Parts: sequence; structure tokens; C-alpha cells
Amino acid sequence: MRFFRALGKLLHAIAHALRGWWIIRTRFEMLDDAHRAAHVERWARRMLEVLGIELVVQGTPPQGPAGGPVLLISNHISWLDIVTLHAARHVRFVSKAAVRHWPLIGTLSTGSGTLYIEREKRRDAMRVVHHMTEALRNGDRIAVFPEGTTSDGRVLLPFHANLLQAAISAKVPVQPAALRFVDKATGQPSYAPRYVDDDTLLSSLWRTLSAPPLQAIVRFGAPQDPHGRDRRHWAQSLHADVLALREGGGVLSKE
Repeated sequence: MRFFRALGKLLHAIAHALRGWWIIRTRFEMLDDAHRAAHVERWARRMLEVLGIELVVQGTPPQGPAGGPVLLISNHISWLDIVTLHAARHVRFVSKAAVRHWPLIGTLSTGSGTLYIEREKRRDAMRVVHHMTEALRNGDRIAVFPEGTTSDGRVLLPFHANLLQAAISAKVPVQPAALRFVDKATGQPSYAPRYVDDDTLLSSLWRTLSAPPLQAIVRFGAPQDPHGRDRRHWAQSLHADVLALREGGGVLSKE
């Protein structure tokens, strides 16, 4: 029975992804940024429901346009992180350039406003920082995973500092956040969504679909002022903040 339930959710998820692809291809050009963001949030929340995952938000997500721009940073466990953070609040992600060319996923990613980086090219980080800085100055909310890759959820890898320069240059706050996936019934950590080492997108997706009902818990920390910051020291400090948030501590953001 578990196999057939997982298969049913998989087919439903594919149908929902195709619906998102269709909306992006046929309607997004006619919408302003606010309406696009609202579509992405609704789509992401529905995708979590289809996958059997309950979203739990602790603290206050980045505010809407009236709240101003922010650079959101978070730990990185899975492909599911992006859907989860979009469901909590639409942000523009920075992602590896290869995602742009993935069938279906590339269209969804580009439609949600993703900025792409060629990780193999060191100079490309400077280009992306420039575009991030412009976007932040224009009022966008941008999210990055400063670990640079996924971890298994048990450890927090060191943070790369380069992309923090965009927040310093644009003079906008950085808001730390932490993600966890837990078994809804027991509250114990679930590593079903992990996407690391030899894991494939399909194997990670199938584990997630086959797992007992999950909760995706997002804890948003308090935004931090960029003035007088050194990006390397700030990256170390933010690493400690995200670790504390992930463990259930840290300073939560408030209205």
C-alpha cells in the first residue's frame, strides 16, 4: 500500500509541476512582480501538500515589498528546501547554472526569478554579486545557501562569504533561517529528503514520497544590519546563528 500511495503522490506532483510550468509559460509575462510572487507561494504550498508535508513556520519570514529588500541565508539539505522557503515567502534564489537547463524544473526555476551562477568559474561569483546587488537595491528579496552545496542535515558545512558582499554593497539586512525535516508523528529528524553524495533527484523524491507524513520546519532569525560588516567574519557569525536556529534556539524574528 505504501508503494501505491507514493506512486499516487508522485503522479499528482508531476501534474502540479506541469500546471506551474503552464502558468509560467502562458501568464507570467502579463503579471507584475507581486502577482508572480503570490502565484509562486501558492504553488509551493500546494506542492508541499501534494507531497504530504506540513509546513511549520517559526519567526517572521521576510516581509513583503513594504518591508524592503533582504538577503536570506539558510542551511541546505535538499531540492525540497527551495519549495519550502517559497511556501513560507517568495524569494529569488541563487542557483547553479545547470538548473536552468533541467527539463521542467528549469522553467519553474527561471519563472520564480532565480539568478544563476557558474560555480566552476570563480569570476562568475563577481558577476552574480553585481546582479544581486542591483536586485537588492531595487527592493528584491534574495536567498542563498552559503554552504554552497547540500549536507546530510546532521552537520552544517562552512559558509562561503562571497555572496554576502551583495548585502554589504546594497546596504540591506541579512536574515538567517534554518530548515529541518521531521517525522510528523514523532518529531524526530527525517533524512528522507536528503540530496547529497550519490543521491539522485529521483531517489530523494521517492524516499520523501514513501516516508511517513513529514513536517518542514523553517525558523526565521532576526535580520542583521550590514553596516560595518566584514563579510568573512559575518559569514562565521551567521554560521553560528543558523546552527542555533536549526537546534531550536537563536533569536527569532518578530513582527
